[in-house]
Amino acid sequence: MKLLSKNEDETKDIGRKLGEKLKRGDVVCLYGELGSGKTTMVKGLASVFGIDERDITSASFTIIAEYDEDVPFYHIDLYRVTSEDVPELGLQEYFGGGGISVIEWAERAEGEIPETSIKVSLNYTDDNIREIEITGIEL
Repeated sequence: MKLLSKNEDETKDIGRKLGEKLKRGDVVCLYGELGSGKTTMVKGLASVFGIDERDITSASFTIIAEYDEDVPFYHIDLYRVTSEDVPELGLQEYFGGGGISVIEWAERAEGEIPETSIKVSLNYTDDNIREIEITGIEL
């Protein structure tokens, strides 16, 4: 499924719609260039689980942020991690359990993520327009 977003609010709305379809154990993998809207998408996703968007930030030094909500939410941002470092992170602990895992820069963890993951690609098509392609789930 391909969607267009013209601004941050629309990207968050798409994230919310996706979040409403998720169930415990789901893994969402986000792909896209720097500034393509991955963290904005996470803000929309997280809001469904009662997490304030101000609490969702890009990675500075936190690679895995855990939110202890009714449905645990794990925001995994691999921007500052190399593919070689990923196996040492213990990502498997976050997959398939009772929570939702959302991974930014998921291409760095290709060998670790479940095949059943939901994949979201965010791509620029114009200055403010993004094409968002979602596979593995219907909105």
